[in-house]
Amino acid sequence: MTLPPADTHRLTQIRALAVACLLGLVALGLAWELWLAPTGSRSLALKVLPLALALAGLLRHRMYTYRWLSLLVWLYVAEGVVRGVTERGLSARLALLQVALSILLFAACVWHVRWRQRNAPAAP
Repeated sequence: MTLPPADTHRLTQIRALAVACLLGLVALGLAWELWLAPTGSRSLALKVLPLALALAGLLRHRMYTYRWLSLLVWLYVAEGVVRGVTERGLSARLALLQVALSILLFAACVWHVRWRQRNAPAAP
């Protein structure tokens, strides 16, 4: 069963949103912890490793990656909320940006999984 062109276009848009948000989170995490507002020994930059690992799965359109990433992203939402409330200045604004990117990434992952499941061929 092949998808109609409109459905294929919509799925491509959703994938692009997910990849863009993921890349944005990786770039934000590295810039935040290494240059913009580093904390301590800058070891918090390692928090982007799981996101970097997910990039390969998203680029290969792996359903499993979209599923586990939709769960993992809530750790970044929680960190952003905590740091947005407890820190001041630039760090607080970066934390709110992390929350926004994380929620967008979650939404894109959920849309992608639902779209593919709804349009999957029926099992014989």
